[in-house]
Amino acid sequence: MPAKPMPESQEGAAPPADESGQRGAPEEAVTPLMRGIAVLRELTEADGTLSLSGLERATGLARSTVDRITATLARMGYVRFDGRDVHLSPRLMELGNAYMSALRLPALLAPHADALADELDESVSLAVADLDGIRFIHQATRRRAMSLSFRIGDLLPAERTAPGPLFATEWTATDWQRWRHRRAADPRDLSFTAVPPRRSGADARYDETFARRTQEASTNGWSLDDQLIEPGLVAISVPVRAPGTGGRIACVASVVSHTSRHTAHHLRTALLPRLRSAVRAMERELDNTPPPEPGPPASDLARWTGASKQQLGREFIESLARGLTVLTAFGEDRPELTLTEVARATGLARATARRALITYEHLGLVAQTGRTFTLTPRVLSLGFPPLSRTSLPEIAQPHLADLTSRIHESTALAVLSESGEEIQYTARVATARVMSVNITVGTRLPAYATALGRVLLADAPAGTGPQTSDEGVLASARSRGYALVDEELEEGIRSIAVPIRDRSGRVVAALNTAMHASRHTPQECVTDLLPELTTTATRIQTDLHTASRFTRVPAS
Repeated sequence: MPAKPMPESQEGAAPPADESGQRGAPEEAVTPLMRGIAVLRELTEADGTLSLSGLERATGLARSTVDRITATLARMGYVRFDGRDVHLSPRLMELGNAYMSALRLPALLAPHADALADELDESVSLAVADLDGIRFIHQATRRRAMSLSFRIGDLLPAERTAPGPLFATEWTATDWQRWRHRRAADPRDLSFTAVPPRRSGADARYDETFARRTQEASTNGWSLDDQLIEPGLVAISVPVRAPGTGGRIACVASVVSHTSRHTAHHLRTALLPRLRSAVRAMERELDNTPPPEPGPPASDLARWTGASKQQLGREFIESLARGLTVLTAFGEDRPELTLTEVARATGLARATARRALITYEHLGLVAQTGRTFTLTPRVLSLGFPPLSRTSLPEIAQPHLADLTSRIHESTALAVLSESGEEIQYTARVATARVMSVNITVGTRLPAYATALGRVLLADAPAGTGPQTSDEGVLASARSRGYALVDEELEEGIRSIAVPIRDRSGRVVAALNTAMHASRHTPQECVTDLLPELTTTATRIQTDLHTASRFTRVPAS
């Protein structure tokens, strides 16, 4: 497998010898942590899935090392195995969530971006600078046949974007030198997997005009991308400036469209005033929002690693697990931490925490200013882009498979139709039995006649769904937290279901198991199957809450 270009700006002060970043690493850097980061980055670039042998080839690490790293990541809930394939798991998003929470911009500005997208009926994005690239922190997209495909966390080269010239107005001479070095090392942008590679011979178009575009952005206060990323894509951007920083750019807001809807000229003449108005509202939001009240300091985040080491032995790399836990010490009320605070939050010895921070600084994931450390946008490179587009059925599927293997009955996930009259199956795992309930994904059934439907209707707003004289059935499902339907939908079929709740506590889906009535009595469904269903629902909800903290997770 040919080695990918590794430009200086993407991986630290000098191109590393391999994907683990060991060349040029400080003597105190933690090698297992660097290797674990390399595995996560390769999985991210492979859109979330690689075989174990594929990881071995991509990272250049020994197979035994890959096996131990992935076993440790699986123990943390960051990856899962499906045969010989390794998949990123939603829980990994807690690393990116730590950065996004500490940044505060997504939580404060996303509602303004979403409102602008609704007003214009165009996609709106927020981006931050990552050295000589840009990285998205929010996307409000429109569902169209020709729509924006960039994901939160995706990295793009500055010179091929609308936000890039605005960020470049703040570059130093060293920053420009870094950019030129990267351009010379990677002329086709092969290290930026989120964008199409440049055509050979296209260098002049981008490089000769980037300095001019930067000067124009400085003069105009806005910047335009006229099909620089790919034909048909146009965007216009305006900087959002942070209060109390002398006008420094906090992030850049962009309206993105297609030439079939807007020309670049029309973006500037028709949509720029509305974008500027939205940006002024964003800047007022930043100026008027006080810093968060400090909460109780985190403590002993890494305590669990010792027990895992004792249980798994050599297969568990404790230094990797401890190092990754360091990233989760940061948050909304902990955007900057000293070494002492990191050690206290994780429960690690100061020397151990210090080595982890040195490693992260080398890899570009942490920046140090004086005595304090902050997370950088590069933390989003650890799985966030592919996981930011996950759906609830995708989150639930491995949990359904695990549940089915434990109870030896078919399991399913369903949502309520818009009318409230029906349920629709969105995920399902069938058991291997001669006689089983035969329902496929996409099947619709009357809501009130099913356990799934009753759980969903019990939480639905008043007036939703069919009117029934037996509202006590729904009240019972609401108070008990489950619904049991005994041969009402079809003779011989018995089903029990529990709710799946989003971060606000609203029921967005239901989980059930259905079987022939001869296999479990109604009482056995409650005593034997309900605890298993509840445990699985909790696991699905945990993943859903992590994944949906800064992204939209479709329920179907």
